Amino acid sequence: MDLKEYEQEKFAIADIIRSAQAIDTKDDALRSDCRDLLTRLAEDRFNLLVVGRFSRGKSTLMNALLGGDHLPTGIVPLTSVITTVRYGSQKQVVLNFNDSGLRRKVPFSQLAEYVTQQSNPGNIKHVAYAEIELPVEMLRRGFFFVDSPGLGSSIPENTQTTEQFLPEADAFVLVTSYESPLSEEEDRILHRIRLTNKRLFVVLNKQDTVTAEERSQAFKFVSERLERFSFSETPRIFSISAREALDAKQSENEDSLKESGLRSLEEELLRFLTEERAQSFLSNMYGRTTTFLTSRLRLESEHEREEAYNTLLGRLRDLREKSLGPEAQSEGAVGIGQESSVPVATLQIEKRTGCWICGSVLDAIFRFLGQYQYDLTINPETQREHARRGGFCSLHTWQYENISSPYGVCTAYPELAHRIAGELERLAKEASHPNGALENVKWLLATADTCRVCEVRLEAERKAVETATDAARDADGTEGKHLQACCLPHLVLVVESLGTGRPAQNLLLAHAKLLERTAEDLQRYALRHDALRRYLTSEEERQASQLALLLLAGHRSVGAPWAVEFIAF
Repeated sequence: MDLKEYEQEKFAIADIIRSAQAIDTKDDALRSDCRDLLTRLAEDRFNLLVVGRFSRGKSTLMNALLGGDHLPTGIVPLTSVITTVRYGSQKQVVLNFNDSGLRRKVPFSQLAEYVTQQSNPGNIKHVAYAEIELPVEMLRRGFFFVDSPGLGSSIPENTQTTEQFLPEADAFVLVTSYESPLSEEEDRILHRIRLTNKRLFVVLNKQDTVTAEERSQAFKFVSERLERFSFSETPRIFSISAREALDAKQSENEDSLKESGLRSLEEELLRFLTEERAQSFLSNMYGRTTTFLTSRLRLESEHEREEAYNTLLGRLRDLREKSLGPEAQSEGAVGIGQESSVPVATLQIEKRTGCWICGSVLDAIFRFLGQYQYDLTINPETQREHARRGGFCSLHTWQYENISSPYGVCTAYPELAHRIAGELERLAKEASHPNGALENVKWLLATADTCRVCEVRLEAERKAVETATDAARDADGTEGKHLQACCLPHLVLVVESLGTGRPAQNLLLAHAKLLERTAEDLQRYALRHDALRRYLTSEEERQASQLALLLLAGHRSVGAPWAVEFIAF
């Protein structure tokens, strides 16, 4: 099971709980029980608490795991405030205050004003904890880093704050270093961690500052010290250079990353999350949901509802059996935040329309209408041409109205209205004859073949598809190339233009990844909405409903709601 499969399994359990809630929407007890289960699913996250003395390189290690200089160094060790790192659509800080339940968003640059001893001595501002939100992919599936105040600093509240947070952690990373491994303060925190019976990973940082012999001696020393604590499972020790790992991540040098030691830590964290912690959480949720459904079944006397609950229990059993089946074989080790197959090209989403081609078409339409609506107002020849064509199609009529004025319509449309009135009178006379051709009425409708704006739309679309096709071919084999996202109707046109081959394959894979990501955002939003935890949603999740429709159907102002030439009469 990988992180994606784990999340999808949670969504599947949520669907079963929603189905149970729908059995009787007036049952308050049922609704409350369902919401409790959904809340546990919505709040699930992997709390990884990073602890250690100040100046051990905790923030540098976390930056290396996150793949960039995201977290400030030299700040957290000076505070008595816990700093968490979670996924967010943009880099910002959300402050949570003691006793009040208030949450305040502040720019990242203002973090120090709330978490440093200098700006917030003794935490007089009553900050419970600071959440750093980062648009980093590995955080999106539930990783939740907790950067604790440094142990052994001159501020006694630092150690107390760290120790108070220990029960909230799912696992711990103790960062020590080759300079002076396992200090007295670190021994104390190791004892507290052992009492939690949670998984511990030990990092010996700054391996680049010592010789191979010194590294071996320090490694042996730490191993022997850890044995004295009698952990239920001996913690694994990782020799790392966090600085070299961060440099390797930023330069995308996989060989240097392996040499830094970080890749081994990433793989072990991922294995623990997916093979141990995730399975434990899912097993707990299966048990709770089964107990809930069974208890509801015992309360029911109506056959129809009994059948509904039995069906849901069957769905839950099938889902659990599938989950416990043989695991798919991995094709290779995958680091945290990586995908096993990543398209060469990455997609950029057009902010207004989702699809870049839709945006290009809209721009062309409104440039044309901006001039044409003026010509319709003052130019009799343009008015006659407009009438001869039967006006605009239904979609473009209302787009015209949106940028025109009542006066503009009153001067532009008399010619067309007179012409249609005359045609209707003529057809009315024909209707009195046995062989009257009433089907000719439909030819009064403007279509894509007669609408002047449709001509502009089709030409703009043709040029945009041609540009997108050229860009996809140019991106073939180019690392880090960015392409514009397309809606499904326009993706069909681009792929048809590309034909078979790697450019089409990469474009399809990139769009598959984008739609899969959007689908997951839809599921996360729905789950957190049902659990009354909408404050946990990211900006992408809040916008997912609109983006999904734009990607699947195209922009509403580009695609007509019907093709009038195919209306059945």
